[in-house]
Amino acid sequence: MIGRLRGTLARKDVDHAVLDVAGVGYEIAMSPRSLGELPPVGEEAVVHTHLHVREDLLALYGFAAEDERDLFRVLLGASGVGPKLALAVLGTLSPTALRRALFTEDTDALTAVPGIGKRSAQKLILDLRARLELPDAEAVLGGSGSALIEAREAIEGLGYQAAEIREALEGSAGDRSVEDLVRDALRKLGRR
Repeated sequence: MIGRLRGTLARKDVDHAVLDVAGVGYEIAMSPRSLGELPPVGEEAVVHTHLHVREDLLALYGFAAEDERDLFRVLLGASGVGPKLALAVLGTLSPTALRRALFTEDTDALTAVPGIGKRSAQKLILDLRARLELPDAEAVLGGSGSALIEAREAIEGLGYQAAEIREALEGSAGDRSVEDLVRDALRKLGRR
């Protein structure tokens, strides 16, 4: 297994990079988010990798952070998720956002990923929650755990869209009541 590569960045394209390691150019499929974190071409780079083996293909997938690579491996273990879909998930959602979506069962966040519909998102949440060791609510949601989940449901009941709710509750942390969270979110939504 190739777990990490360090070398000179030879090329960056839309969906992959080529890393020159001791004269060998490794083509590494990467998400746009990870590609954006790479240094300019010609500079040294470190890429955390996963070698995906099929009977007809060896494919190398790369990530800027080790945590992303580990989540990629967990995603591959989920039913119906291949490497391209797993890379799309991590290209759309950061590891923190993915854990938050799984913890709060936010299917709308997962449907933002190309190739995932409502039903697939629900199935993915059930599968990944069992596979992924999610920490307690404070670690995932920033200290307000169940209050944040209740606030999200309350605002959803008022007819706001999932993207608006996510944006309004972004950064809400600490030991706050559901009422305070809803009040602050509605103020943010009312300013638009």
